[in-house]
Amino acid sequence: MIYPDINPIALDLGFVQIYWYGLMYLMAFLAAYLLANSRAKQLPDWNTQQTEDMIFYGALGVVLGGRIGYMLFYNLPNFLSDPLSIFAIQGGGMSFHGGFLGVLLAMVLFNRKYDKTFFATMDFVAPLVPLGLGFGRMGNFINGELWGKVTTSPLGMYIQEQGVSRYPSQLYEAFLEGLVLFIILWVFSSKPRPLMSVSALFLIFYGLFRFIIEFVRVPDVQLGYLAFDWLTMGQLLSLPMIIFGIYLFYKSNKQQA
Repeated sequence: MIYPDINPIALDLGFVQIYWYGLMYLMAFLAAYLLANSRAKQLPDWNTQQTEDMIFYGALGVVLGGRIGYMLFYNLPNFLSDPLSIFAIQGGGMSFHGGFLGVLLAMVLFNRKYDKTFFATMDFVAPLVPLGLGFGRMGNFINGELWGKVTTSPLGMYIQEQGVSRYPSQLYEAFLEGLVLFIILWVFSSKPRPLMSVSALFLIFYGLFRFIIEFVRVPDVQLGYLAFDWLTMGQLLSLPMIIFGIYLFYKSNKQQA
């Protein structure tokens, strides 16, 4: 396979440039909106006004949390030397874990407005997220960032600009964290489940998929490996998700019993 070397600018109007990366985020929010309305029709305590507000709050949490998280977790020295670099998002530079924390905070504010409980909202939100993650990884692929390690495997993709073949780890993440995780959560949540269990499955499987793919993904050059010549920041941030997810799943099923 040969990397197609896609122009990151989808449309150049002269006075403004529209990037594929931004379009992928737009697709992510649109998918979440459509899925949220579909789920709301099946649940008596959700309506269109609430889903629209939830998407708005969530979008703010994703964008602000994702960017701030990236600068704090992955690019802190550059942020401290040039704080305005936080606004240079056209070339990428978003952290899932930062976006995740941003969404959690946004949902706390949303719950205050509509007097909902935290996990009731998060169980509703969790199945809406994976497709957006998949679109985001496709944006990474188009930008030619977050590549996997050099390989001679037929699973690799030849990058003419670099003169080497690499694992297309962005596509692996789009498949596992996007499509597969979406199917797991959508099917699981299609029937009544114990409170917290849908959120728990999201934490477990996202953390697991991300932890595994990090073994073939090149760590951020400014960080490298944190320990043991294999532990990455992505793995370090995913471990608490897996552990807490297992705890929540056990607790939710024990309460039901």
